[in-house]
Amino acid sequence: MHLAEKTLEVEKIYDGKILELTREKALLENGEEAYREVVHHSGGVCVAALTDKNEVLMVRQFRYPFKEVLLEVPAGKREKGEEPIECGIRELKEECGAQAKEFIPLGRLYPTVAYDTEIIYMFLARGLSFGEQSLDEDEFLEVEKIPLDEACEMVMRDEIPDAKTQIALLKAKRFIDGEKA
Repeated sequence: MHLAEKTLEVEKIYDGKILELTREKALLENGEEAYREVVHHSGGVCVAALTDKNEVLMVRQFRYPFKEVLLEVPAGKREKGEEPIECGIRELKEECGAQAKEFIPLGRLYPTVAYDTEIIYMFLARGLSFGEQSLDEDEFLEVEKIPLDEACEMVMRDEIPDAKTQIALLKAKRFIDGEKA
């Protein structure tokens, strides 16, 4: 097949709690061989959860690789074999203490296509009710409600650098605007 590469060898370099790293030898379409480093990740889910006032639930949390606090939509890693919608329901409850009557798929996102297998499934959640958060022991975050229009403007002003949050917010806005049309 044109443009395809065939995997010839796979060497596991690292096997951690949230990811695995392999070094793979690939046969290119021109007959040459090349090495590829691949991060294997179980994937995740993010949820653009809207209140009845069209506010989106957002979380502020410290992101260690960047050494900064970021504003994001609720999200989390899928457990092995977990359906994306089940992960979204779980993460929304854990991070925001919220449950939704409606989960609308907004598609999937490949955040780093050059070297990572992660797929993030995006959802719009509506019909929210609230209870208690149940954060992981090592999870610390603050929940905020921001009008969806304002959150989208923050994306456009480069105030929200997180890719999954940018795309989920803009897709949610487009979906909501399409319902009004």
